[in-house]
Amino acid sequence: MSQKPRIPKGTRDFSPTEVAKRNYIFDVIKSNFEKFGFQPIETPSFEMSETLMGKYGEEGDRLIFKILNSGDFLSKVDDTVYNAKDANTLASKISEKALRYDLTVPFARYVVQHQNEIEFPFKRYQIQPVWRADRPQKGRFREFYQCDADVVGSTSLWQEVAFIQLYDAVFNDLGLQDVSIKINNRKILSGIAEIIGAQDKLIAFTVALDKLDKIGEEKVKTEMITNGITATSIKKLEPLFKLSGDFKTQVAGLKDMLGTSELGLEGIKELEFIAAAIYELELDACQLQLNVTLARGLNYYTGAILEVDAPEGVQMGSIGGGGRYDDLTGIFGLKGMSGVGISFGLDRIYLVLEELNKFPKTVSKSVKALFLNFGQKEALHCLKAIKALRNKGINTEVYPDAAKVKKQMNYADKRDIPFVILLGDEEIANQQYTLKEMSSGEQVQISLDDLVTRLK
Repeated sequence: MSQKPRIPKGTRDFSPTEVAKRNYIFDVIKSNFEKFGFQPIETPSFEMSETLMGKYGEEGDRLIFKILNSGDFLSKVDDTVYNAKDANTLASKISEKALRYDLTVPFARYVVQHQNEIEFPFKRYQIQPVWRADRPQKGRFREFYQCDADVVGSTSLWQEVAFIQLYDAVFNDLGLQDVSIKINNRKILSGIAEIIGAQDKLIAFTVALDKLDKIGEEKVKTEMITNGITATSIKKLEPLFKLSGDFKTQVAGLKDMLGTSELGLEGIKELEFIAAAIYELELDACQLQLNVTLARGLNYYTGAILEVDAPEGVQMGSIGGGGRYDDLTGIFGLKGMSGVGISFGLDRIYLVLEELNKFPKTVSKSVKALFLNFGQKEALHCLKAIKALRNKGINTEVYPDAAKVKKQMNYADKRDIPFVILLGDEEIANQQYTLKEMSSGEQVQISLDDLVTRLK
């Protein structure tokens, strides 16, 4: 017996209905990207390994899918390296390429390679799949789409303000309300590390702190100690763990804690600017909240950090995130190129819309009407009418076989096609069409012009 075919864990097939719903989200995001002045680009699905490795922190590097070199790749590996069985060293010998982990680092590479063709500030959007060797779970997949927008070539904080507005516009158009946009600043985290004497452990400190909402204070402290942060340093963090209240209250607490850190106070000043602008401009679907433990665990953020949570009551991880990355293009040789960007998590947004029943009823109705097939002569007349309808932008088709009427009607019903059209000898002679509405059963005879009007 042949083995039943299967797909890898963390990947999915999509039905026509699911694709239609995903395309609806894509269309809303894309239209707002373009309203805000972003231009589309695309990059390859895989990059050179050195482009990706070392850009996402140790945890991120472990999740990068590596592609084996073609041909007899093992024959080129030195016996000493092979027998040592060191995975990292061996991987560098047998794999030169990797699937992209996100769209931001490939974008930075794109900017460096095409810098002479780009007009700065450069605003780009990109909607493409990415791959991560993560443990699959609800809302987390190994292959998924990211929808990114970035600006490079400007240090203005008005860019951060615009991105928060962009999030708000997209979620408002999708019908989502009470979406939480959490904000922090990497300079604040660096300032805290400075105050507690853990500057040399900044990455370990931020990665652990970012897990506070998931694993709790005690486990965060344990992870920090495991990573070499002293108990004395952790003791100095107590005010941070107890920080609460509204935006202004938390900022006041941070100012007290960071009084001697110039970098930390600079981060607070940036936060205050962004928050003041947003409160003045107002948001329709989202709420801006300060979260001083937000780090997102990525090395390249240097300023504002953003993360978006689903509406309260929906059990889902973040549905978007981003931040400022002043140094990203510097790793590819282009210095002094500041950037800031955000990403939408398509798959999680899909699950949220599904759970809250926010997809429009018509989103998956791709065909407006089905012509029943009564034979070759009738089918030819149907195709003439279909051509006229399609020219008017109306999606229609004819059933391919002259099957029993009941079978053809069942087909229309299962595909959720709202209308069927009957074109028999009588209709052909009278140049009329019998239009039946599937939901009500109402049936009328009308001309082609009236048919176009009714279906549009």
